[in-house]
Amino acid sequence: MILKLLLAICLCLSYGCEKSLTYVDSPADEKVKDSKLIKIVATVGMVADLVEKVAGKRAQVSQIMGAGVDPHLYKSTRDDVRSMMSADMVFYSGLSLEGKMTDTLLKLAREKPVVAVTQKLDPNDLLAPAEATGHPDPHVWMDVSAWAKCIGIVEESLTKFAPQYQEEFQKNAAAYHNELSKLHTYGILSLQTIPAESRLLITSHDAFNYFGRAYNLQVKGVQGISTESEAGLLHVNHLVDEIVQKKIKAIFVESSVSQKSIEAIIEGVRMQGHDIIIGGVLFSDAMGEKGTYEGTYIGMLDHNITLVTIGLGGSCPEKGLNGKLSYQTQHR
Repeated sequence: MILKLLLAICLCLSYGCEKSLTYVDSPADEKVKDSKLIKIVATVGMVADLVEKVAGKRAQVSQIMGAGVDPHLYKSTRDDVRSMMSADMVFYSGLSLEGKMTDTLLKLAREKPVVAVTQKLDPNDLLAPAEATGHPDPHVWMDVSAWAKCIGIVEESLTKFAPQYQEEFQKNAAAYHNELSKLHTYGILSLQTIPAESRLLITSHDAFNYFGRAYNLQVKGVQGISTESEAGLLHVNHLVDEIVQKKIKAIFVESSVSQKSIEAIIEGVRMQGHDIIIGGVLFSDAMGEKGTYEGTYIGMLDHNITLVTIGLGGSCPEKGLNGKLSYQTQHR
């Protein structure tokens, strides 16, 4: 057991982000006893929240990466590996989001169910920008309608592990799907109020392409899909010119990405005599603080939808879909 743990740690710490993430087929014979809570570890908050909603009271779910943590750059710690090895099941996003953790996940999959929630998405649901060298964009959760399709794999995996709770998992999954349907509709109705000439969303990195596809916005990031890419001077200059030409009022920073590149855009725009503000902080690769509304997937997207709508000149309730937003949604 000690040898396995040390090997898993070494694999985790040595893995490079360039290797594509392989989906894991979980063991089929794992079952849970009636009296035992399923101990689940999830990599990122969006996955943990999804699993919690479907598992309900039958599981104890913990997550590895908290608020403000960039999964593109994250390296597993010894405690992370111990936590995953002691869990009954491990859930992760997939599509190379957790690139540096790949070998650890592959190792764990030989001993327990390790599930990528995006693994059964139709290729038509995925975006594959040219700069991503053939790999799909991992930020699927930015399109609520696409992320809702991940509910099925979570329900299926939990049922396979604990078939005695199948009816409960199905009920929880259906209820959560209904909640996400309402959120998606809110996104469509709110973001369509943004004037046509202002429908350009500029953020720190390319985490919002699914958001743009789902809600009919043009989206541009200063950095690429991975935060490891650098913002080139030529690209920055092109964004500055486009902002000035289209008279865009606001650009946005992200909670898990440095805003240094955004500050360079603002400086360039103001040097050309155009006034622009930071419309606020969006959640991209991580949710808000645990225990807050924005620390849930619904709260995270409600925040993003509301902030972008207001920042780009549209109209929607300042406190969001459910009237629970606590983060500032005013220009600054």
